[in-house]
Amino acid sequence: MKSFVAKDPGENREWLLIDAEGKVLGRLAVEIARALRGKDKPTFTPHIDTGAFVVVVNAEKVKLTGRKDVQKIYQRYSGYRDGLKRTPVAEMRKRHPDRIIRQAVHGMLPKNTLSRLTLSRLKVYAGAEHPHAAQQPRKVVMA
Repeated sequence: MKSFVAKDPGENREWLLIDAEGKVLGRLAVEIARALRGKDKPTFTPHIDTGAFVVVVNAEKVKLTGRKDVQKIYQRYSGYRDGLKRTPVAEMRKRHPDRIIRQAVHGMLPKNTLSRLTLSRLKVYAGAEHPHAAQQPRKVVMA
């Protein structure tokens, strides 16, 4: 019996549409990361990119559990002295709601070249509109 090795689907990748309204951030990020890597398919191969494009809408309406709305702080460092920037979730939600989901998904992907390529297939939008209607994304219903 020969081993099965999946092939890169290229232009035939599936497009998924996920509505983030009222969903818990961590649980949503897990499902997005699984779809991006292709782990939801029986043909999953760790070293070959078989995942789908994922379009997330209503990113500004994602839920955070506990007191994270008040306590969670995003940090980034420019590399310069006094270059540490701290941004609370409330401000991040107001300015860049898409980055909340993007960073959560990034943290759940493996840190390698393939996952950086995988993350480029994630499209996150603050509102309900998105420019990917021509790709006919399949709406994913999460529990």
